[in-house]
Amino acid sequence: MDNKLEIRNFNFYYGQFQALINLNLPIRRNQITALIGPSGCGKSTFLRALNRMNDTIKGARAEGEVLLDGKNIYDPDVDVVQLRQRVGMVFQRPNPFPQSIYNNVAYGPRVLGLAGRNGRLDAIVEQSLRDAALWEDVKDRLESPAQALNPGQQQRLCIARTIAVKPEVVLMDEPCSALDPVATLKIEELMQQLAAEYTIVIVTHSMEQAARASHWTGFFWLGELVEYGRTTNLFTNPEKELTEAYITGRQG
Repeated sequence: MDNKLEIRNFNFYYGQFQALINLNLPIRRNQITALIGPSGCGKSTFLRALNRMNDTIKGARAEGEVLLDGKNIYDPDVDVVQLRQRVGMVFQRPNPFPQSIYNNVAYGPRVLGLAGRNGRLDAIVEQSLRDAALWEDVKDRLESPAQALNPGQQQRLCIARTIAVKPEVVLMDEPCSALDPVATLKIEELMQQLAAEYTIVIVTHSMEQAARASHWTGFFWLGELVEYGRTTNLFTNPEKELTEAYITGRQG
């Protein structure tokens, strides 16, 4: 199977503290990979390592390789701005800019010069909102403030903003933790649709969400990857005792 990302012998440190320990795993192209495990086990650190968002933290350093289409993103010649265009991120809480719905989606294409003529920008905004299953809700109020949307719509707007610059990988850090069950299911359905075009990696505290929404699951514990495999296998027939103890609620 085709790997979009390949993580090899990857370690990550915050100063003296080792947050990630010798990780090796593939991230499959056009599939949804879920990362589960208790709080503080390294899931979000790993997610942010995939587009080098941890670089901004003083004393943070990485060892090993994260290969994106075969190229190590930690090589010295990698343009981090370009990397973050290719590997986009959706955060835990919806964080729309204090601007109109239209300008939220148009921001990235404008900055990166993807828009060209103005009509082209309109088309990018519409397509991104359609892809994020939000167009029908907002097409008559594109100039309204993004903050006027409900939390579920705001999160879909943030997804539209992320995909407007045509990334190849979309990272989602607990994208549903601030949402109600109905909005959560909409985001999960949306992820399934987006996987046709994007490789998706999601950190989730909800094992139910991982089981429902992902193709592959990695179980993290104290900075190590305990088990990684097809989601159905990991949840129904885990190979490791610790995995079974965690998913049955006996550990964690």
